[in-house]
Order: sequence, then C-alpha cells, then structure tokens
Amino acid sequence: MAERERSIHEMLKDTPSMNDSCGAVHTGTEGDSLGIGSAMGLSGSSSSHSIGTGIPLNTSSNLPLRNHSAPTTPMSPTTSQASNGFLTSTDGSSSLIRTSASKIDSIKNWSISTYKCTRQIMLEKLGKSQRTVDSELEAQIEQLRETQRKYLSILRLTRAFSSHFQHVVVSQQSLADAFSDLAQKNPELQKEFICNSETQRNLTKNGELLLNALNFFISSVNTLCNKTIDDTLLTIRQYETARIEFDAYRMDLENTKPEITQAASALEETQRSYAHHKDLYEKLRGDVAVKMQFLDENRIKVMHKQLILLHNAIAAYFSGNAMALESTLKQFNIKLKSPNNGNGSWLEQ
Repeated sequence: MAERERSIHEMLKDTPSMNDSCGAVHTGTEGDSLGIGSAMGLSGSSSSHSIGTGIPLNTSSNLPLRNHSAPTTPMSPTTSQASNGFLTSTDGSSSLIRTSASKIDSIKNWSISTYKCTRQIMLEKLGKSQRTVDSELEAQIEQLRETQRKYLSILRLTRAFSSHFQHVVVSQQSLADAFSDLAQKNPELQKEFICNSETQRNLTKNGELLLNALNFFISSVNTLCNKTIDDTLLTIRQYETARIEFDAYRMDLENTKPEITQAASALEETQRSYAHHKDLYEKLRGDVAVKMQFLDENRIKVMHKQLILLHNAIAAYFSGNAMALESTLKQFNIKLKSPNNGNGSWLEQ
C-alpha cells in the first residue's frame, strides 16, 4: 500500500497545475470555441456547462455559425447545371454538333460523287456506257490543244535562238574592244584595227536592237500560251468534269426502277441530282464556246502583230539596214536599248 501511494503521489506531481489548464481553456481560439459549441449543440442540450474554473459556456444550438465556403457566382446563360453536378454548355455543344454534321455530309456527298464519276470513267473505257458527245465543240478543243503545243514549240526555239544570238553579240563586243586595244599598241596597223573595231561595234548595236525585238516576241507568245490559253483550258477541264458527272447521274436515273427497288423519295432525289448536273454541264458548255471564240480572235490579233515584228526586225538586221531596224522597234513601241548599256568601265562604276 505504501508503495502504491508513493507512485500515485509521483504521478500527481507530473500532471500540470489547474491554473495552466484554465489558462489553456480561456486562451482558446474562436474557431475552437465554435467547434465545441457546435458539437454540444448537435446533442440537443440547451443547458450551460462549466469547464475548469466554472465559467459557463453556452452550447445552445441557436448560435449563429459562419459559412467559410467560397461565395457563389452567377452562372452564364450559355451554361446549365446538370443533374450530376457538372456544367454543360448548350450553345457550344449544339454548334459543334451542327459543324460536325455538315462536315460529315460534305465528305459523304464527295465520296458518292467520286465513286460515281470513277465508275463512269471505267465503264466508258470498257465500252459499257454511252458518253455525251458534242462533236463540234470537242473538235475545237482538240485543235486548241494542238495549237498550244505548236506555239510552245515556237516559243522554245525562239528562246534558244535569242540565247545563242546574245552570245554572238557579247562576242562581237569583246572583239571590238580587242581591236580597239590593238590599234593603240600597233601604230603600223592602227587604221585596219580601228576599221574592224567600228564594224564590230555597229554589229553589236544592231544585235542589241534585234535582241529587244526577240525578247518582246518571246514575252508576248509566252503570255498567250501560258496565261490566255491556259485560262480557257481550265474552263475546258471543268466542262469535262461536269460532263462525266452528268453522264454518271444520267446512268443512275436510267437504271432506277422505282416500282421494284426504289422509294418515291429516292427517285425524286435522283431526278434532282440529274437536273442539277445537267444545268451545270450546259452552263459550262456555253462558257467554253464563248471563251474559245474570244480566244481565237485574240490569238489571231496577237500573232499577227508579233509575226510582222519578228519578220521586219530579222530582215532589217541581216540586210544591214539599221534605220529600218530602229523604225520597226519604234513602230511596235519597244523601248530602245542603248548599245553601250552593258557593264561600263571601272571608272564609271
């Protein structure tokens, strides 16, 4: 018993004093007091309790509690509260669905049209399908393509001639400079060297004028072949594509049997597609005919002018008629290039 009493006294010495306990209670935070009051208020008791020193602590359930949650914000009109607590955007989702549907419809229509056109091309090559033929228009189209091939050949040869002739002119200019240099270093042959130098300089001057005429001819023919004719050929390619689509939908309409396999709505859709492609085909056929008519008139006018220019310039150059060559270039409003407009001497530079 004596040992048990001593152990109890030793344990009491280790415990904190009542003053320290009361101080801990009185210096508690507001949140702790509220937590204690809330916990006691949940038990349904409205009585007063004393802790430590007997100070009453009201634990009534009528204490006002602070709401420490974040303030609520009004929802935007484009969002809606779902039943599971997530916000969904009605306008955004509906527009996304419409965009996706339109893209899917476009891909579907393109796939169907491509399949029908490919099938029509294969059947035409195998001789199992009839194609719409406009003999007069197709003959004109073939003639236009042949004309473009021949004009491109003339353009290629003229460029080669201009390139070679430019080398000749450069060689003549170098030869004139060499003769002039030798005339100063050889007094006994000065007269002969000066005569040859002047001759080469005159040939250089006339050669540069002829190069101007050749370049003008090349530029005009290049514009005619690679821009004017190409624009008409682009419309012709669109016309040929429309013709294939028209024949493909025409064959579908001819093979349709509404009383057996097709519904009335499907037949109406086929007829609408056929009428649409028929109108497009006839429109493009008219555009091709008009463009080819204007192209033919423009081609004749341009080539008439360019062929006269080329003939007069070459004839005047090789006949040694410098005056006629200059007048030819002035007649066609070609800017005259100075015979000495090349690289000047190092003093001028």
